[in-house]
Amino acid sequence: MASRISEPSRRSVLKSAGGATAALAAVVLSLSACSTGPAASATAGTTEKSAAFPVTIKHAFGETTIKAQPTRVATVSWVNDDIAIALGVIPVGMPKNEWGNNAKGSTPWKDAALEKAGAALGTDKAPVQYSEADGINFTEIAKLTPDVILAAYSGLSKEDYTKLSQIAPVVAYPEIAYGTPWQDATAMIGKALGKDAEATQLVKETEALVAEKAAKYPQIKDKTFIYGNLEPAKGDGVNVYSANDNRPRFLSSIGMTLAPVVAQKSKGSKEFFFPWSAEKANELDSDVFVTWVPDTTTAEAITKDPLLSQIPAVASGALVADTSNTLTLAISASSPLSLPWALDTFLPQLGKAADAVK
Repeated sequence: MASRISEPSRRSVLKSAGGATAALAAVVLSLSACSTGPAASATAGTTEKSAAFPVTIKHAFGETTIKAQPTRVATVSWVNDDIAIALGVIPVGMPKNEWGNNAKGSTPWKDAALEKAGAALGTDKAPVQYSEADGINFTEIAKLTPDVILAAYSGLSKEDYTKLSQIAPVVAYPEIAYGTPWQDATAMIGKALGKDAEATQLVKETEALVAEKAAKYPQIKDKTFIYGNLEPAKGDGVNVYSANDNRPRFLSSIGMTLAPVVAQKSKGSKEFFFPWSAEKANELDSDVFVTWVPDTTTAEAITKDPLLSQIPAVASGALVADTSNTLTLAISASSPLSLPWALDTFLPQLGKAADAVK
């Protein structure tokens, strides 16, 4: 992850950048094959001694017991580092952001929080950043000798989990890969770090802020929505995020209603998205449709596409076509740091689309 990746295809965004990187879960490298150079030492934020340890955390691969309050924290995937930083714990190491990133391989919300904590990237107290471009960077994580590895929001495979567990105790996702609500991830990480009370308060404050900001757009309340990915250049260019994904969860949390067609399709599924035939685009019935697009030209192409233009929300002008990779990442991989950053930009787009509903 040494540099910003080129603009991804719409399909790769669906399966990777916007909400979950497939490479993170699909590629397992040997310890000798994925070294990216020496890692500097870093320490976690100062924490008070807790009487809560040892703690045991249940997850998709069983249980992980953390014997003492961690002082050297490493993370994989997105969200986990955001949560640790929001709880006042600076990781010794975290992945670079490959999509929606800035020149530092980071995000605006993470940069602001690290600077406030006196651990800005590029300084001696900053976390070490490692590449996940080819999968989990076992070598660099091992070099940092962490005493816990946070992966509450991730797509770890069983093999990944086993290999990471040889380095340090791993907090894996509770049930569905890339399907952990940010609230649950915050609670799990808070428990792992001996910061249960702080995690509870952080969730409460973030939810209150989201509610306060959303209340300024009463027109979005109770509007039905579909959050998907539209590719006008491809005949099969429709994918829809299921109820398991954090994008629909966010819209539901601000008073919108998941479209019945998506709710029904999501029942019993552990997938975060499902494909939809473009020939049946007219059946994707909702008041509002939200999608990521690489540019405004693509947004215009959707409205002119003979099939995609039949999506009811597209036909009525209630399409939110977001062209910002960073904003998409902030909602896709929701965290207590990213949501406050995103609200003032994303909510007005939703409000404008809701105003178009007839």
